[in-house]
Amino acid sequence: MDAGLLGPKDVRDICAALGVMPTKTLGQNFVHDGATVRKIVRDAGVSAGMHVLEVGPGLGSLTLGLLEVGATVTAVEIDPRLAGALPETVRARQPENASNLRVLLQDALGIKTPEALEAATPAAPGGDFSAPITALVANLPYNVAVPVLLGLLEIMPDLRTVLVMVQAEVADRLAAGPGTRTYGVPSVKAAWYGEVARAANISRQVFWPVPNVDSALVALTRRPVPPAARESVFALVEAAFGQRRKTLRQALKTHYGSAAAAADVLEKAGIDPTARGEQLALADFVRLANAS
Repeated sequence: MDAGLLGPKDVRDICAALGVMPTKTLGQNFVHDGATVRKIVRDAGVSAGMHVLEVGPGLGSLTLGLLEVGATVTAVEIDPRLAGALPETVRARQPENASNLRVLLQDALGIKTPEALEAATPAAPGGDFSAPITALVANLPYNVAVPVLLGLLEIMPDLRTVLVMVQAEVADRLAAGPGTRTYGVPSVKAAWYGEVARAANISRQVFWPVPNVDSALVALTRRPVPPAARESVFALVEAAFGQRRKTLRQALKTHYGSAAAAADVLEKAGIDPTARGEQLALADFVRLANAS
């Protein structure tokens, strides 16, 4: 491992110096393999001059990889010890890129507006963070990956591309299509924002500590939102999958007031009332919302 990125010994040494014991509660599994880091950065299409958002930078493994190619990074970290140490790690390993990092001590779930990111503190003077954030590249904490991803996509319209590492099962759900076993609420909601694809698997051995679940990359490319009210579409999605074994006529009866009323709207939208939610694509939910 070259001096610019973190290897296994570096990860352990930093944790020991900070008195950090990785916790499952915060989803802390630190990447220590430079080849994996560079693959993520490469697959994300990150290049010099891009402004990238990273959630959960931890010890800085991926942060260093993003800075290495010339990106500007805004990092959101919930652990105060890690947030405080990250700038020093960058200064020690890539001093020439230290001014291209700013860190926000914050729970990513609490970020409700793009302006909240302006509270981030630059690691060194001289960095230019005026460009909009157009990419999200992160090793997301497994327990909050879906709400963090969907929340950021909603509040950050300039976010054009996403490549995040998540639990493999979550990647499957996010990228699933209608009629498949893993298709559900996360699948439809993610599709609202863009084209979603499951990317590479990530070995458990590149993490410390080694997690007891498999990891994978999931990519999203932004597209124009559908011609419907997001709140209406999402409410229908949640109702349809809330009782996914029932027909839509029955699953949506509370939403519309009665099974008969649900059937009427479904037929108006050109959807079979005896179908189930797992059979509907995003376009079907959009059509149903507009028919309501």
